[in-house]
Amino acid sequence: MIGLDEGNEEVLRRITGAEWYRFHPLLSVEELQHGEIRITELMEKAQAVLDAFDGSVDAIVSYWDFPSSTMVAMLCEKYGLPGVSLEAVLKCEHKYWSRLEQSKVIDEVPAFGIVDLDDENPRPPEGVGYPMWLKPVKSFSSELAFHVTDEAEFEKAVAEIREGVGRVGDPFDLVLGKVRLPAEVADVGGAACLAEGELNGVQAATEGFVHNGRAIVYGVLDSINYDGSPCFERHQYPSQLPDDAVRRMTEISVRVMEQIGFDNGTFSIEFFCHPESGQVCLLEINPRHSQSHAELFEYVDGSPNHQIMLRLGLGVDPGERRRRGNYQIAGKWYYRRFEDALVTRVPTRAEIATLRSEIPGVKIEVVAQEGVLLSELPEQDSYSYELAHLFVAGQTEREMKAKYRRCVEALRFEFEEG
Repeated sequence: MIGLDEGNEEVLRRITGAEWYRFHPLLSVEELQHGEIRITELMEKAQAVLDAFDGSVDAIVSYWDFPSSTMVAMLCEKYGLPGVSLEAVLKCEHKYWSRLEQSKVIDEVPAFGIVDLDDENPRPPEGVGYPMWLKPVKSFSSELAFHVTDEAEFEKAVAEIREGVGRVGDPFDLVLGKVRLPAEVADVGGAACLAEGELNGVQAATEGFVHNGRAIVYGVLDSINYDGSPCFERHQYPSQLPDDAVRRMTEISVRVMEQIGFDNGTFSIEFFCHPESGQVCLLEINPRHSQSHAELFEYVDGSPNHQIMLRLGLGVDPGERRRRGNYQIAGKWYYRRFEDALVTRVPTRAEIATLRSEIPGVKIEVVAQEGVLLSELPEQDSYSYELAHLFVAGQTEREMKAKYRRCVEALRFEFEEG
């Protein structure tokens, strides 16, 4: 398991039939996602570990984004294990290439184009007007993604992207060199900037898998932002959107993944939709299931989505999922602060344990670190800082929200301003 971490290992130990699996870590999350990404060295180290293993390697899987997603594809091919092809993964990972593929089979995409970062005075691509989003063609989460409403904001965002795009873009370029690229993708490479027209509506996501060429969507989730902010407040499962919108997102997901040639793997696709009309627009494709949703599926369905990843890794049909959990709805909440500060206190383990005993259906992961500036925490978005993740389940959305408010009121964070 590439990037096996403590939290997800706990989830994996709870899946049905966990006693039949042995989970072996292959590289750490820190090696994979923090600092400079040395993709060649990471591959060499991973292969050395696998070659030295004295047992059978029956599956290589991961629930993380680049470089893990592409490493899984390359390693599965090298060792003859079930997995997604590298080309299909890259068609999802490279935001510009992905848009080109999506546009072949659906109309539900925004206007998009490449911003030339080598130009001394770069301009928005033809057909993409303000407001727009600027983002690297490959990045982590919402890192270096900027909402731009005028020329001044455009220039500022381009400068920041130009300075930071190489951290992920340069190693991504090395992986792109392993497949035959269309000319328009080869011309821009992996350290480029994509401009897209602003999408609006409410956000949602499908989770699914493809096995033997057949795409299945097994869940649809809502993604809800803080008021007046592009930052997520929570993801909740199952979606509370109208059936027409859910059906349309499911149809588009199946069509796009089949166009890409994605097979024998999990995926997560993000959308914007208008509940009243049922119209939807595809935001982006992730060639992996979302590990951050594992507890939500466990609360509602009775088993985490990791189980599907494991079965596909072994070349086995994941089968049909049913709602057999203890709760009707569950959410992953992002408790955030929108101004930088030095963290002087975080909730203790004992305080969290007490809170969980008092409120059933709750799990809390503290992100902020005592003695560390919020701006120094890794993998934060461009507009806020995460203090904690709260997984909260209930029988109704109202009950879930009430539990979350109780948790926030009880969690003691302290800061030094300025």
